[in-house]
Amino acid sequence: MNTLQTKNMGGKSTLLQFLPVMLCFFAMGFVDLVGTATNHVQEDLQLSDSEASLFPSLVFFWFLIFSVPTGMLMNKIGRKKTVLISLVITALSLFIPLFGESYYIMLVAFSLLGIGNALMQTSLNPLVSNLINPDKLASTLTFGQFVKAIASFCAPIIASWGATYVGYTFGLGWRVLFPLYGVISILSISMLAATPIKEEQPDKASGFFECIKLLGNPFILLCFIGIMCHVGIDVGTNVTAPKILIERHELLPKEADYATSIYFAFRTAGCLLGAFILRFVSPKKFFAFSVVLMVIAMILLGFCQNIHLIHVGLALVGFGNSNIFSIIFAQALNSMPNEKNEVSGLMIMGLFGGTIFPLAMGYASDYTASQIGAVAVMSVGVVYLLLYTLKIKRY
Repeated sequence: MNTLQTKNMGGKSTLLQFLPVMLCFFAMGFVDLVGTATNHVQEDLQLSDSEASLFPSLVFFWFLIFSVPTGMLMNKIGRKKTVLISLVITALSLFIPLFGESYYIMLVAFSLLGIGNALMQTSLNPLVSNLINPDKLASTLTFGQFVKAIASFCAPIIASWGATYVGYTFGLGWRVLFPLYGVISILSISMLAATPIKEEQPDKASGFFECIKLLGNPFILLCFIGIMCHVGIDVGTNVTAPKILIERHELLPKEADYATSIYFAFRTAGCLLGAFILRFVSPKKFFAFSVVLMVIAMILLGFCQNIHLIHVGLALVGFGNSNIFSIIFAQALNSMPNEKNEVSGLMIMGLFGGTIFPLAMGYASDYTASQIGAVAVMSVGVVYLLLYTLKIKRY
């Protein structure tokens, strides 16, 4: 059965629905500009690693606060309307930096970006389940991650271009990234609002504590921690990759931005390949292969001075981490099919790992006076994912 085919609709109508949803996945990727933006703000405002780590941590802090309530909100107003609200907040966050580049303006912008993304990730993933069959969920979510990764990959390139050719960016410099992505957010709102999507009947009404109690399910708890580790590694690499080159090869931030692009290029390729591989290879085998690549990557990033081996390490962690989220998320949703909204909220709350890891990495790198400390923190997450492999189920 074609991945885009649903249980109730024909291929043509589903494709017309699928395209706006994929554009929303592109908008979901805007949150990854935080790594590139953090390095530029750190240079502009002369911040330490621990001070700069507040920016990505603040973005992902809101996943802890808003994810579960968003799952409850979906039960009341539906998934599509929740996605639309998230896009409006995201668009607002991207236009705020046009009013200045002070520390507090950027804090407000990143906070709203995090809130919008928390709502979007909680509601968009289960919305996809209305368009495809359960056995294709992991591969379809992986394709969505591929689209998301395109936005992530483009962010450092656009920022680097803006920083180099200020005259062509209305004086915004690297901040030209924000209004450009803001316009795309508005386009996403328009397309999704005009697209009819027949949703499943809302899950049973549930309260906040009833949702949290689902963490009492051992497998759901394992998935929750797995999501925390995945996003911690993702955000950690996003922020740390340029710093490794700056530290070991004395590059300027705008010269080291390409390191993030290497990571996202291979993450993008991994998502695209994973969308097809997962249709033929069991999630457990592919997950194990992906984590082994990340183990090798941590060794290279932690101890290699050679710039080419560092590049290889970034490529391996990018490819390895590309399919982790979609496999864990699909495992969680399929384990409790009657409580998808609540489970989705819990899994997205796990993106709070994007707050914990950068903070720990910032303090670890300050303590060791080296990015080896940051890599060591990410390695803890990789070890957990290696152990999680043993618990993956067959769906």
